[in-house]
Amino acid sequence: MAGHKIHKRRMIGVVTSDKMNKTCVVLVERRVADRKYGKYLTNRTKYKAHDEKNEFKTGDRVQIV
Repeated sequence: MAGHKIHKRRMIGVVTSDKMNKTCVVLVERRVADRKYGKYLTNRTKYKAHDEKNEFKTGDRVQIV
């Protein structure tokens, strides 16, 4: 395995909740094309992200890995 580079998935989203201790909720939106019709749809997914210092507030744009 030496010499192989690991690519981590990076997502950019908006913090929607910071009420938990050392954790924030991040809403990630991505646009995907519909298979049948080709129209673009917006998929929204919420992720809980670790925030050790409680530095992110609601409305901040963040990148999670």
